Amino acid sequence: MSTLLRMDFIFYFLVIVPSAIIHEYAHGWVADMLGDPTARHAGRLTVNPMAHIDPWGTILMPIMLSILTGGRFLFAYAKPVPYNPYNLKNQKWGPVMVALAGPAANLLLAVAFALLIRFLPLPLGLAEILAIIVYANIMLMIFNLVPIPPLDGSKVLYAVLPNSANEIKNFLDRYGFIILLFFVFFLFELIAPLINGLFRLLVG
Repeated sequence: MSTLLRMDFIFYFLVIVPSAIIHEYAHGWVADMLGDPTARHAGRLTVNPMAHIDPWGTILMPIMLSILTGGRFLFAYAKPVPYNPYNLKNQKWGPVMVALAGPAANLLLAVAFALLIRFLPLPLGLAEILAIIVYANIMLMIFNLVPIPPLDGSKVLYAVLPNSANEIKNFLDRYGFIILLFFVFFLFELIAPLINGLFRLLVG
């Protein structure tokens, strides 16, 4: 791996991990607003990395994914914020709102940094750094909306599926991680146009 590629990897890693932490914080914050204090009581309503780092999802998995995919794909997640859906004021749509809070936080970050790129006279190097932040957050948002457990999109899918679809839910819950790995290595290109298109739309 060239020095330039190593630096790109290190910087991207330093971008995606804080973005994943903010993603998890948003889950806990919305859950707390909707009546469930579990994350607050667990000390997870903080952006302190030490409260959110997961040895596998935050450190080892991104490194392995980058190596196995030749640098084409890097994804990290922070330790999931605990919450009790039975404490939520809205039992049907509350879990959906909590699930969507993480991707929404990534979208807000992407939009905020994209606005800086579009409307401030930034040096080229700084603009490129901010563009990486925008891209990382768009990728986190769209990837997490894929309806495969344990991703956030699965919570949305479960809310709209009828009760008669319990077999589908059980199948996804049982084999979700295997399906997710298959998606990452063989089907990720399906969402790449969405990621690239939204990136171009935001940064201009």
